Amino acid sequence: MRIRYILPGALGKTELGAREIQRRQEKLRSWAFPGTDVDAVAIESGPATIESMYERYISVPATAECVVKAQADGCDAAIIGCFGDPGLDALREISDMLIVGPAAASLNMAATLCHRFSVITVVPGLVPGLRRLAWEAGVIDKLASVRAVDLPVIEVNKDPDSALRKMIAEGSTAVSEDGAEALVLGCMSMGFMDVSEKMSAELGVPVVNPVKTGLKVAESLAALGLRHSRKAYLRPKKMQMGKSLADLYIR
Repeated sequence: MRIRYILPGALGKTELGAREIQRRQEKLRSWAFPGTDVDAVAIESGPATIESMYERYISVPATAECVVKAQADGCDAAIIGCFGDPGLDALREISDMLIVGPAAASLNMAATLCHRFSVITVVPGLVPGLRRLAWEAGVIDKLASVRAVDLPVIEVNKDPDSALRKMIAEGSTAVSEDGAEALVLGCMSMGFMDVSEKMSAELGVPVVNPVKTGLKVAESLAALGLRHSRKAYLRPKKMQMGKSLADLYIR
């Protein structure tokens, strides 16, 4: 089984560089089931990181090109490497390959574990969009709160110890004040910190890691031979008529 993890941010061009993409690929491979081949790539141009709705939207065209390449390379599935699931519906329209959004996967996973859960994310600007994702995933009635540690994505990577302290503090508040019975880490950089088990032990509730969840959902669906419904995600009419993805974008 081949799975491609696609970062919809030009992370390789930030101060974190290609070494961070390589680190994430190694983590994914260590978490994958035997027989699963995982690689990680990042878009070449677009937002450095995604911390707003605007950045989410402008990441989609370059991510779509990576999705088309992944399918051409024979991948069985692609994971969108951002908790905002940028362009999930659009990417499913243009591809016959299984496309997994880690937010949709994680929110639904949390909903199976409790009656009410909270999401812990990076910056306050993401909070409204994450509430909307919960609504789109059909679990808004189980969402207790969305709380932000108020740290940019780059800072989470540069100082994970400080980030963890803030994540635990916000998680504790979500449990004690918002009634959360489980937590979801609402940022892939948080997921790659690999601290969900530590947080769960300290806070006494399940903590869903979106990286691991996205990977395991992709592996499970691919193994079952399942992919998104063409009744729900119709191929664009122009592509049905023989146009390529590039034909849909006039430069």
